[in-house]
Amino acid sequence: MRAGLVFLAVAQGLAGLVQLFAPRWFYDDFPTAATPWVSLLPPYNEHLMRDVGALTLAYVSVLVVAAVTLERRLVRTALAANLVFTVPHFVFHATHLDHFPVGSAIGQTLALGVTVALPLALLARTLRRPRSS
Repeated sequence: MRAGLVFLAVAQGLAGLVQLFAPRWFYDDFPTAATPWVSLLPPYNEHLMRDVGALTLAYVSVLVVAAVTLERRLVRTALAANLVFTVPHFVFHATHLDHFPVGSAIGQTLALGVTVALPLALLARTLRRPRSS
């Protein structure tokens, strides 16, 4: 559980930090300058990029506290909050691939799919009854 929460926090946290502090780079060159994804969906808006980065860091902070405490209710809340963002984000990108090269479309869809599948799997784990000793 902790490893999954930490993975989500680090992955989303890195993206949020870059969006907040280097929004133009994120827009132009994410994930790499050779295969940018974000710039294929124009237009660039610095305000929006920075706001999304800050909001991402807000829910990442909840993921971090959940990873540290592993308190069941907080873990569920953190994963649910993560899914509130990642599900519509995944759906939007999966349905707007027209301008993407095939490799980028596949890579982006798989990467964003993990951001939905992992929290769903972790959330399902929290719904199981704890084992009796």
